[in-house]
Amino acid sequence: MRRAFVDALYSLAEQDPRVVFLTGDMGFEMFEAFSQKYPGRYVNVGIAEAQMVCAAAGLALEGFRPVIYSIASFATGRPYELIKISLGYPSLPVVIIGAGGGYCYSASGPTHHAADDIALMALIPGMTVVAPGDPGEVTALLPQLLQLDSPSYMRIGKFGEPKYSADEAILLGKARCLAAGEGVAILTTGEMAPIALSALSTLRNEHQKSPALFQFHTVKPIDAERLIALAKSVSQLIVVEESAPSGGLYAAVIAQMAQHGIRTPIVRLGPPDEWVLGNPQRNNLRTRYGFDSHAIVRQVLEAYRNI
Repeated sequence: MRRAFVDALYSLAEQDPRVVFLTGDMGFEMFEAFSQKYPGRYVNVGIAEAQMVCAAAGLALEGFRPVIYSIASFATGRPYELIKISLGYPSLPVVIIGAGGGYCYSASGPTHHAADDIALMALIPGMTVVAPGDPGEVTALLPQLLQLDSPSYMRIGKFGEPKYSADEAILLGKARCLAAGEGVAILTTGEMAPIALSALSTLRNEHQKSPALFQFHTVKPIDAERLIALAKSVSQLIVVEESAPSGGLYAAVIAQMAQHGIRTPIVRLGPPDEWVLGNPQRNNLRTRYGFDSHAIVRQVLEAYRNI
């Protein structure tokens, strides 16, 4: 995903001279071509995320379209007050990129854990929040975020995420059907989409079960119309996310269902509301907390038994 982001940024900068890029001393060996071609539009502020946000706010006020970049925990939690005051209140069009959201950097220790990045950004009024699941969604969503007249946040992964395809276009604010199905629907965001696709392959080939799978790459604003229609058409929803239980996709889904009086049973697979200490491997963490491919298969089979 990071390579897709770099390529998309480079392409957008060629098309729009207002695009400027600020990094918090991250992305070495990734942005050299950008800095050489656009030396006046590349700024490494150093390890100073609050200053990066303030500088982006000033550039936005001067008519530029800033894109700021750091590891997700440093891009969101560390400068949070400045994002709220300097970007949120005046509704400035700054795109915040959080690399390695969730537990992408779990082995680097708690300072790099970012299960709360989506929740923190979703709390800010007017902030658009997206979590692509593959490089194609990064490439498609970044230019759409740059068209907004308000701040936005994009959580991206690292390198090597598998690509997937779907018939539906990648549109900001619209859920994307990755697989049609019946009876049960799996809802994902971010990098849980390819994990769910792996589970779907097992369910079809080994168990002859075909749940629907929808990727909610846009968590805020959530595609309420699609969600409500989907909830009315199945017997159970299964939300899979690598985020804190509060403020992420699951929270957005249950809020919409409560608002519309929808009583479809819903199950969440994801990390619990507790600290993750030490530096566990990401795959081990997903297995421990029950939101890996095997856990999705088990939960879907359980859902079909109860229909």
